[in-house]
Amino acid sequence: MRRREFIKLLGGTATAWPLPARAEQSAVPVIGFLSSASPQPFENYVARFRAGLKETGYVDSQNVAIAFRWAEGHYDRLPALAAELVHRNVAVIFASGGPPSALAAKAATVTTPTVFIVADPIKLGLVASLNHPGGNATGVGLFNVAVEAKKLEILHELAPNATKIGVLVNPRNPNTQTIATELQSAAGALVLQLHIVNVATEGEFSEAFTTLVKQQAGALLVAADPFFNDRREALVALAAQHALPAIYEWREFAAAGGLVSYGTIISDAYRQAGVYTGRILKGEKPANLPVVQPTKFELVINIKTAKALGITVPQTLAVAADEVIE
Repeated sequence: MRRREFIKLLGGTATAWPLPARAEQSAVPVIGFLSSASPQPFENYVARFRAGLKETGYVDSQNVAIAFRWAEGHYDRLPALAAELVHRNVAVIFASGGPPSALAAKAATVTTPTVFIVADPIKLGLVASLNHPGGNATGVGLFNVAVEAKKLEILHELAPNATKIGVLVNPRNPNTQTIATELQSAAGALVLQLHIVNVATEGEFSEAFTTLVKQQAGALLVAADPFFNDRREALVALAAQHALPAIYEWREFAAAGGLVSYGTIISDAYRQAGVYTGRILKGEKPANLPVVQPTKFELVINIKTAKALGITVPQTLAVAADEVIE
């Protein structure tokens, strides 16, 4: 795989029963893993988080324990799950799965160290600045919002005859309005018409695609959201069913049969989050740990899916791709 260096741009079901805080005097520190997503689709990310922890000398079930709390796409469960972890007196909270988890952790505590993976942590009020977070939280700052315009350009290059583009967004994501604004601006420059459809539950997927077909959308952009990542196989299957060329944020979508993905390498972000969690366990303060900004972006194209859709991948994209799935 070839990865290009870019200039910096600017995820509930508990896996353990809650116990009273005073009864949880463990011989090892406990990490609260708070996620807006579900366990199975995030297995690889959890593995990368553990790998990052191991780099700092911490091994799960040996000298550290992880208490998992999964909201399974129900963002409204996150506040209670976050409060439960705080009540349990965990040493660190890792807020996985984007802004909903990070904001739930922020609302639950201003003292428990918190590590996040989000886009624009300053705008979300999680940190005072990227270099000097200044509070109890730090982590990885992604470029999901800024990448959406580039995703639209790539999709247009793959499907140049599609002048109407469908966009799936999750209205429960705090970044949704900003994403919509960025995409509308990019669409204007490309002379494209966007049809933005809100999807907040899995039951709305089928109806959303039916709506896009009625609106004669010729291609689809799936905005970055942990809820969509959690259900990537269902989304990829629906795009194939309706013969819609689609672009996604993470390579996992392309690996699952999606046409193309473009974005930061999310597995690397989880590894870095594990490293930061370990460093905090060793005594470093979140206020003094700069927010990490990834500089690697990857373009992944699924040639088999392109052929099934009757798409000839332009040579410029084929050459630029970091990975081509045959």
